[in-house]
Amino acid sequence: MADSSMVTLGTARSLLLDSSVCDSRIVETTKDQAFLAMTCEDGEDMLPKVETRVVLVGEAGRNGALLKALQDINTPFLKTDNVQDIEDGDSTDFETVFILTDFNSPDYTYLYKHDNRIVGPPVVLHCAAKEEPLHFSCRPLYCTAMLNLSLCFTGFKNKGEMKNLVNLVHHMGGIIRKDFSTKVTHVVAKSTHGEKYRVAVCMGTPILSPAWIQKAWERRDDVHFHANDEEFRTEFKVPPFQNCTLSFLGFSEEEKANMEERTLKHGGRFAAVGDDQCTHVVVEENSVKELPVFPSTKLFVVKQEWFWGSIQMDGRAGESMYLYEKNDSPAMKKAVSLLSLATPSSNRKRRRLRETLAQLTKETEISPFPPPRKRPSAEHSLSIGSLLDISNTPETCKALIESSKPSKSSTPVVSKQSARWQVSKELYQTESNYVDILNTILQLFKHPLEKESQVGGPILAQEEMKTIFGSIPEIYEVHTRIKNDLEELLTEWSESRSVGNVILKYSKELVKAYPPFVNFFEMSKETIVRCEKQKPRFHAFLKINQAKPECGRQTLVELLIRPVQRLPSVALLLNDIKKHTSDDNPDKITLERAIESLKEVMTHINEDKRKTEGQKQIFDVVYEVDGCPANLLSSHRTLVHRVETIALGDEPCDRGENVTLFLFNDCLEIARKRHKVINTFKSPLGQTRPPPPLKHIALMPLSQIRRVLDLQDTEDCVNAFALVVRPPTEQENLLFSFQLTGEEMVKSDWLRTLCRHVANTICRADAEDLIQCTDPDSLQVSTKDMDSTLSKASRAIKKTSKKVIVNSHDCNCQLHVSDACFAKNRAIFFILN
Repeated sequence: MADSSMVTLGTARSLLLDSSVCDSRIVETTKDQAFLAMTCEDGEDMLPKVETRVVLVGEAGRNGALLKALQDINTPFLKTDNVQDIEDGDSTDFETVFILTDFNSPDYTYLYKHDNRIVGPPVVLHCAAKEEPLHFSCRPLYCTAMLNLSLCFTGFKNKGEMKNLVNLVHHMGGIIRKDFSTKVTHVVAKSTHGEKYRVAVCMGTPILSPAWIQKAWERRDDVHFHANDEEFRTEFKVPPFQNCTLSFLGFSEEEKANMEERTLKHGGRFAAVGDDQCTHVVVEENSVKELPVFPSTKLFVVKQEWFWGSIQMDGRAGESMYLYEKNDSPAMKKAVSLLSLATPSSNRKRRRLRETLAQLTKETEISPFPPPRKRPSAEHSLSIGSLLDISNTPETCKALIESSKPSKSSTPVVSKQSARWQVSKELYQTESNYVDILNTILQLFKHPLEKESQVGGPILAQEEMKTIFGSIPEIYEVHTRIKNDLEELLTEWSESRSVGNVILKYSKELVKAYPPFVNFFEMSKETIVRCEKQKPRFHAFLKINQAKPECGRQTLVELLIRPVQRLPSVALLLNDIKKHTSDDNPDKITLERAIESLKEVMTHINEDKRKTEGQKQIFDVVYEVDGCPANLLSSHRTLVHRVETIALGDEPCDRGENVTLFLFNDCLEIARKRHKVINTFKSPLGQTRPPPPLKHIALMPLSQIRRVLDLQDTEDCVNAFALVVRPPTEQENLLFSFQLTGEEMVKSDWLRTLCRHVANTICRADAEDLIQCTDPDSLQVSTKDMDSTLSKASRAIKKTSKKVIVNSHDCNCQLHVSDACFAKNRAIFFILN
């Protein structure tokens, strides 16, 4: 029987506001309920007056917290242990709402079959805590754990399982939508296939597993719990590689192990290439030239960007955008065909060699800037737009030459460019490359990480962003202005134009911008390393962007070190310009002031950034190389590597010489092995240190290296490479060719290391583009007969030839001594002047 203390509301209006929509699917928000309540107050005659009965069934009637909550919201109630005793039939005078603690009980089944309205205790407790009227839907509503959530299901094959989940969502106040739309707040996915999943990934809609609903239902009695709490929801995200088996092709063992580990971490499996269970083959497109035959036609063969993109988005990316296709380079094929040409004539060979070197360095007769004129008042000059938009095609070059032909009254162009102009142009080119790299850092890394609408939410915190990028925007702004000023200076070039003023003009901005970044660079690097380890999405973000051509396959840390290296490089170039500036040129003093201003900037950089060990290595090189230039010693310079080689050409020393190459971060010291000469003169002071084993040949800035050539191994040429070099005082390219000796250095590793530091020096991101594989025959380079007896004897004559000038009161003669001969007898030749 019902409790005798039942209270009726008489003619009072029902406090139970039905907020379900016409399709009876959902509970709407409390804003709608407030609107209905307001309507009730303002329009007394618009709503019927209904008596409401709240019935507590069984255990609900013995719940003290529930009884107090009903009193707090002024809702009368009655209690019963037998729901069949409470009937309202089809009466329009009152309605009955039953409060049950168990939605799996026989009482629930009976009430549901008779279309009674049912709510759970958490609904009452929730409304009491919010001081809101009691709300419910036409469906049984146990709690509000999914209130205001709109769910869409995908990938379910078991209808029974899906029906059970739908009921739980309704019991927690959620909405179920058949089709995906912008109103859907969450997608519940059984797999990562299907159109709904794809759209949800693109729109950044959370994609969760069915366990999310089941675990939320287990916490149904927690009034303060909501299923959309991020800490709770994150545990049930559908991993991007769920139900996927991945294979990896073309990666190093270390990188492959890393990707396999991340595959497992993100819900997938991995297998060997060719495994029948494999669903995806991830290809390193830069190293894989030919694909093996795969057994399955349903297999996705994708680029590595698909893998890292899926991790960054926290969802499986669509494969159609990342399918692997073999890349063929017609330009490279054409270059190779040009290199394979050979002519019997020595003159034609030399001409072909010059053309080949020009092809390899991608240079033409047309420079990005016009050569200097004798008089700046010449009538005809090229516009900046036409100068900077030149493409290296014969048609555009010809058209440009025709359009820029001077009239009879104009001053002819000086054919030989001055060394001062050449180095100034190099300063502009490196500055332009440097600005491009700074722009890459901002456009590919900083700006995307700052976007508020990132798929999956922010990748990094604001504090981490500030630590990593620091004052890069300010450095970019000042160097953009420097580049523009240098561009204008070179376009309207004359020897009297001041290069030093360009740097002096921005010295204050450089002092403000650089020290904050350089001093905290180590902290920036540590933050990148830490975030990459702790945040998989950031690691994936870096992998995607670092693989793009703009980065030249360099890491973010390698790009960010450029500002640390830039000012010393500028100072070296300014010093080189000063060398080629005449004493009567006012710019010489200005250049000295500009160099001093850069030194002032560098003095603000902490001294603990100096690498003492690297400095010690440089001192060792100075002691080892006789005649080594003193300016090799510099605080910013570090020794990277040394290799032992044999010279194969006439530059920079004779063929067959044993040459040691010392690679520094910004220059290359070239030294040959000293010749063994018989010293018949003894120093009265004696020797305190053994003579240096090497002799200095040249200290070459890495910026003079235009191309690094990986010479293919043939029968006549083994383990060789060459450098295409263009000193500022030369009008043509020079070819330095060498053969690596010893087994401690692999040629490919050496060439990659060299190119990386060349690219750093000239501020280019595409380090590997500096390497080109070339046929040695096209360059007339050979290692054949290097160890033959005749070759050794010929080289010995060159090595041991010494010229001694003998001065006498009655004659001058030149003594030519050869310590090498083809017989045991020693020959001495006197050549009289």
